[in-house]
Amino acid sequence: MPSAPPRRPGGPLAPAAVALAFWVTMAGTTVPTPLYPLYQRAFGFSTFTVTVIFAVYALGVVAGLLTLGRLSDRIGRRPVVLAALLLAAAAATLFELADSLPWLLVARVLSGFGAALVTGAATAALLDLAPPERRLRAQTVALAANMGGLAGGTLFAGALAEWTGSPLRLPWTVTLVLTGAALLGLLAVPETVPAEARRTGRAGSPAGSPSRFRPRPLHVPPGIRPAFLRAALAGGAGFAVTGVLTAVSGLFLATVLNLHNHALTGLVVALAFLSTAVGQLLVRVLPPDRALPLACAGLVLAAALVAGALLGGTLPPLLLGACVNGLATGTAIGTGLGTVNAGVEPHRRGETVSAFFAVLFTMLSVPVIGVGVLVRATGLRTAGVTFSAAVAVLALAVAAGLVRRPRGEASPVPAPAPVTTATATATADPAAAAAPATPAGKA
Repeated sequence: MPSAPPRRPGGPLAPAAVALAFWVTMAGTTVPTPLYPLYQRAFGFSTFTVTVIFAVYALGVVAGLLTLGRLSDRIGRRPVVLAALLLAAAAATLFELADSLPWLLVARVLSGFGAALVTGAATAALLDLAPPERRLRAQTVALAANMGGLAGGTLFAGALAEWTGSPLRLPWTVTLVLTGAALLGLLAVPETVPAEARRTGRAGSPAGSPSRFRPRPLHVPPGIRPAFLRAALAGGAGFAVTGVLTAVSGLFLATVLNLHNHALTGLVVALAFLSTAVGQLLVRVLPPDRALPLACAGLVLAAALVAGALLGGTLPPLLLGACVNGLATGTAIGTGLGTVNAGVEPHRRGETVSAFFAVLFTMLSVPVIGVGVLVRATGLRTAGVTFSAAVAVLALAVAAGLVRRPRGEASPVPAPAPVTTATATATADPAAAAAPATPAGKA
């Protein structure tokens, strides 16, 4: 008689508790978005400083990805998710008590490290807790928690800032309450990394094979480098647009459209993040040879819409541009993760995915600072149009590279291979990683 399949650890509350921790940590990273104009007035700094504050967060994520991306494989999921929540709570406390710029900078660095930690650990925990036949559902839950948190943070912060009397305090009080609830929820979450693996310091290692934790250099296997680079550049271009929307959309609404509405600022950014989630899901149904070309076309269209909103001083093109940019960005990200998942050996996926997201977040931070410099030198409209043109040129260059792709090169969205360890999701959104094998062209 065949033995019954092993029970998955944890009860029905465990996945919900992990998803809540994931959502809360990511939400805390976008709570400042609609508050930046208020911080400008309160502390008297410039638009350029706002872009620096945002870039500091992105650089914190990059540092966390490169140094801590595989930490949950070595010490367990629960302690890493716990650390991420504590970092989120510390960042929220600093924001709530802030009375000068240095407080904001330190808080953003802590937010970045928390986001880097929770993305891999929570995604891996959700996959660990799911039976094999529900792995795709677990991926979707992780994606919803990730992007839903990014969208939710900016939405509720904008609403509280607009319609309550304590705009720089109450959003952080709510964030701390939600973080406390998530910390309590962790009591229902079992550790899914075996104790023996944690003792040896390497998840999945044979007993007695010691391994010291240390940062690893970036690694992209030569065979996938062209496809990896194209997807990373396209996704990075979309990330750059999202970063600029996050940093200066409040300034645009106030100075160009004369709309001093913090809830509206939150909505613009939320649309971008929600559309990014939808774009990652689209990769599962798009033909593999069309996903990245469509993403590039979407980026060009989004850049044109954002430029049109700046030149015409109208809101609808900005809202539509945020949605189109999100769809294109999510499609490019899903393409890149599908390439990594199918073209990299399981034990190297974590560091390759880390390299992918390091490129994305670098492209998120550096252009934002450049836009800040341009805004100070030329004004918001000129800076925004120049930036939009640069994004369009980069997307067209990626598309041209697709046309010139060698005939023997692999498809840009290969069918993902099964993932048996969580290292493949160490830093990734799960739309294309850690899935059971699917027909060619699905991710």
